[in-house]
Amino acid sequence: MQAEDCGTCTCRELGQALSDVEVVRRVREGETALFEILMRRYNQRLYRVARAILKDDAEAEDVMQQAYLNAYMHLDQFAERAAFSTWLTKIAVYEAIARSARPGAAASRTSVESGEDAMVHIQDSQPDPEHQAFATELRSLLESAVEGLPEPHRIVFTLRQIEGLSTTETAECLDISEENVKTRLHRARALLRADLLARAGAVTSGAFQFHLSRCNRVVAGVFEKISAAREGSP
Repeated sequence: MQAEDCGTCTCRELGQALSDVEVVRRVREGETALFEILMRRYNQRLYRVARAILKDDAEAEDVMQQAYLNAYMHLDQFAERAAFSTWLTKIAVYEAIARSARPGAAASRTSVESGEDAMVHIQDSQPDPEHQAFATELRSLLESAVEGLPEPHRIVFTLRQIEGLSTTETAECLDISEENVKTRLHRARALLRADLLARAGAVTSGAFQFHLSRCNRVVAGVFEKISAAREGSP
């Protein structure tokens, strides 16, 4: 399943014409700027999975930047035996888990958002204010319920139900068995109230949006780190 990118028109047009493998090949050959295609293509997924582990927006962005930097610095290790998206997601998962294990990490997870970065921001084609208010409240309830899940179930639910990965892809990203994925997803659904899931079906795919301002910030931050790393290389 190809992720929807959050890029500019130029980046999106070029990205649509190139597969992940083609982009990786060209970046390896020196077209560093094309790495932006991969970042914008998978920012949404990496944000969601990092936030599912850390439950903090700023920490999730930091994980994304480090994951992209790690991927860029080790592109030669991508052997194409698995999908690039799976390889990249696993890097982000490992980075997020490592960060969550740091002393004091849980105490620092406080998030405040405003403006276009607000997670309850919603684009609705219907002008009915009552309908918009209901959809916003519903998605907020869904996000709150998901955040209340135990971490192993929250990660699986995020990848499978929100991000739309298959059981096989999720198992590969998390290095667990497909049966384990199914069990955790079943348990996650059981922990979420049945009526909430029924009402949330129409807006699930819009939860935990990674808006363009954040997308641009992450892309810029990664390229700064790439430049610094290249300048520091012998």
